Amino acid sequence: GKKYPLVIFLHGSGERGNDNQAQLFHGSGQFLNPVNREKYPAYVLFPQCPGGVPGAYMPRLETLVPKDMPLDPPQAPIVTLLLELIDSYIARPDVDPRRVYIMGISMGGIATFDIVARYPQKFAAAIPICGSVNPQRLTGTKGVAWRIFHGDADPAVEPEYSKKVFTALQALDADVELTMFPGVTHNCWDKSYLETDLIHWLLTGK
Repeated sequence: GKKYPLVIFLHGSGERGNDNQAQLFHGSGQFLNPVNREKYPAYVLFPQCPGGVPGAYMPRLETLVPKDMPLDPPQAPIVTLLLELIDSYIARPDVDPRRVYIMGISMGGIATFDIVARYPQKFAAAIPICGSVNPQRLTGTKGVAWRIFHGDADPAVEPEYSKKVFTALQALDADVELTMFPGVTHNCWDKSYLETDLIHWLLTGK
């Protein structure tokens, strides 16, 4: 009768494909770590986005500047498929529907924001890493706990984008923290995973 958390990890653009392997390159080590597996048992999904699919926004985004990103984008087919996968796990008798968590890096961080904006009631917590979103889309997400990560020297996704989203979530009185890594460029996820309390924070009741 024991119920376990469900974690969804969304990879970056470089891990797209159909080999069902590349998406495990970043992040999976933390969940495969025997100590973490023993201490924080959970179901963890690493779905892979097919090659050529731009991610959660179709058509492809023209800008990542938060205020200029779309307010009401159509739901991409890949997001519909992902939600069907998530729902199939939530329906399992050994998954706790109150402890469903989503996280992602770069393209996956952008998708994390998009999916939580659409379905905030599904997720207890979200960890977008070097992502972006129009903050006006997050007005209904106050019940979600957020940990946002970004490198302050990121040339690919401006660090100011995460700062603006953080400020907007603070204004909603959301449970939100922002970690900026000094001198770190786009590949800030390795440092994010090394945050000593991240797995503990995620899998102990958030």
